[in-house]
Amino acid sequence: MSVSVVFSKELLVACKEDTEQFVRRVTIYTLGHLYEQGKISSGLGAQVLGCDRREFYRLLTEYGFSVMDYAAEDQAFESQTSHVLAEQVRAQ
Repeated sequence: MSVSVVFSKELLVACKEDTEQFVRRVTIYTLGHLYEQGKISSGLGAQVLGCDRREFYRLLTEYGFSVMDYAAEDQAFESQTSHVLAEQVRAQ
């Protein structure tokens, strides 16, 4: 089973892309949003794109999506810890 979405050709012209490029970009954006919302797994996203998870994560990052799901306080802790470790390495 598949789902089709129809876009006008004017959209392709405006984006200066051929059909294949446009479909891939729209697919990646759709999967990226679904992944960020927790509606699909990275495995399913990779399967849909026909790639492995590493490539899926790379594509999401390239298209501006976050592949890490950290709460703000966890991000701050990780950042602080990284800075402390970096200072320790430099001091050696």
